[in-house]
Amino acid sequence: MYNYKKIVDDLLKWYDRHARSLPWRENPKPYYVWVSEIMLQQTRVEAVKGYFNRFIEALPDIEALATAPEEQLLKLWEGLGYYNRVRNLQKAAIQVMEDYQGLLPADYKELLKLKGIGSYTAGAIASIAYGIQVPAVDGNVLRVMKRLAGSYDVITKASVKRQMEEILAEVVPVRAGAFNQAVMDLGAMVCIPNGMPLCEKCPLAKYCIAKEKGIQMELPVKEKKKARKIEEKTILLLEYQGKYAIQKRREKGLLAGLWELPNLEGKYSKQEMLSILKEENKRADVYELGPGKHIFSHIEWSMLGYHIILETPIEEKNYIWVSKQELQDTYAIPTAFSIYLKD
Repeated sequence: MYNYKKIVDDLLKWYDRHARSLPWRENPKPYYVWVSEIMLQQTRVEAVKGYFNRFIEALPDIEALATAPEEQLLKLWEGLGYYNRVRNLQKAAIQVMEDYQGLLPADYKELLKLKGIGSYTAGAIASIAYGIQVPAVDGNVLRVMKRLAGSYDVITKASVKRQMEEILAEVVPVRAGAFNQAVMDLGAMVCIPNGMPLCEKCPLAKYCIAKEKGIQMELPVKEKKKARKIEEKTILLLEYQGKYAIQKRREKGLLAGLWELPNLEGKYSKQEMLSILKEENKRADVYELGPGKHIFSHIEWSMLGYHIILETPIEEKNYIWVSKQELQDTYAIPTAFSIYLKD
């Protein structure tokens, strides 16, 4: 069994010199830590900074989050994707208002009871905001720890993560928040996920079995992902008298309940689009917007877009017609459609 206790002092000394300056670290309120950690799931730190500042300015505390209208909530999250995360964030905020007098509980097990908060996020909030000696283990942390140990454990297995949480629970020092953030920073800046880790800059190089054996690029081990399903779509930017059609997606499934541009299954040529409009007695100018691609976790959309300027209106009960300004300011449109909304 690898002895992780020996890395603590050198790791904390490195962190004191090299810690990243991040908006949520400057004032590590529990609410700020919570929001930032949810945003950072699947998203790079540099991209999150702007979203975080905008979100906190609009919803400065848990009460504001709990009572925010859904359209505002989704608009603030637009571009981050995984919209269920911000919906769960609000559900948890309502729980906090009702069950914890508006204050995030300073207790790891109580944090786990909140919607959308798993062991990693609970550990991050508990350690960073409250100084509780618990680990915060995510893929970043597993990568660093498995390289240090030269371990070929498959890190995408829940059992491997649980085991690492148990091991690090015995290692986390009094400066728990600093320790957890130090591992995060080391994983982001030195023991990087893509490409050769920067071992010459690593404060833990002398303890690293992967470096010693030259197996850094073999670790960590992950299960192979299934091939993505490819779906073909034709995206329609419908314009009538300066307004654009959008519609709401179904309440379940991919991008549930979000606004989208009208679209058709499959790819249609310009001639086919003109034929469809003619059959429906619609006069319109059709302009090609070109191909596009958007990758979700398990699905890839292969798209073709058209800007259709209608001379006669389309009566479609699912559409609402909005101005370009409303598209920018009010309605959250998933990033998949953004290629067809550029000027």
